[in-house]
Amino acid sequence: MEGFEGKVAVVTGAGSGFGREFARKGSTLGMKLVLADIQADALEQTRVELEAQGAEVIARVVDVSDGGQVEALAAATMETFGGVHLLFNNAGIGAAGLIWENTVRDWEWALGVNLWGVIHGVRTFTPLMLAAAKSDPGYRGHIVNTASMAGLLNQPNLGAYNVSKHAVVSLSETLYHDLSLVTDQVRCSVLCPYFVPTGIHKSHRNRPSGLANPTPATQSQLVAQAMISKAVASGKLTAADIAERTFDAIRRDSFYIVSHPDALEAVRQQAEDVVALRNPADPFAHKPELRAQLAAALRA
Repeated sequence: MEGFEGKVAVVTGAGSGFGREFARKGSTLGMKLVLADIQADALEQTRVELEAQGAEVIARVVDVSDGGQVEALAAATMETFGGVHLLFNNAGIGAAGLIWENTVRDWEWALGVNLWGVIHGVRTFTPLMLAAAKSDPGYRGHIVNTASMAGLLNQPNLGAYNVSKHAVVSLSETLYHDLSLVTDQVRCSVLCPYFVPTGIHKSHRNRPSGLANPTPATQSQLVAQAMISKAVASGKLTAADIAERTFDAIRRDSFYIVSHPDALEAVRQQAEDVVALRNPADPFAHKPELRAQLAAALRA
């Protein structure tokens, strides 16, 4: 897909992190923007910033786990701009802790945003894009689903998050094949970033009160939160860097988008374990001190 000027981009999670940078990049390319986020003040900041740059913008407070709200976003998009060319199913939250310690509410929150948010985006916007392709041979559309390197690997103490992001990778790969059966005009990609400073380690700020746990966080959850916060804050690549790579991938029609190619060695190891029917390799084999620290903290 090339030539972004005047085209319409829908971005969920646009109030911060990757979503805000996707919107900023779209603005510099002359795109019309539909912004969605659950955090109203952050969303408003993005809207004001981009409108000041001359972009045509609409912004809606949306909980992507609610299919009705995503459908309303699509209706607003069509009413305002008459179509959509880029869809960034980007909204996401962090969830951690030993897998048996995640409560039903933890699972509902993680899967609701990270997985159902993508499902709702795909099922709602894809038919609109396919209809546009059918009526206009020159139409080109692209869907980007934000997963994570946790969608390709399984590090311990991140169970609910791993599950949600693996599901997004599976959904995206299937979407890629499904689209190829019916059109050459709409494509898709999956974004698998590693540790990038985006604010996801603070996503609890937007956790709905109805999904809050009545009991305090467990030791494993506190340990995971501290380790993730440190890892994310130390990331060298920025969300803006990832936005640049993502738009480049859209231009090249590249499906897999990764932030840290060196992490793919662990993905290769995992795939070889499956083929050889070996037990899963230690994801901390390259940094045994991290495993020691995590085990010591959990056994304390």
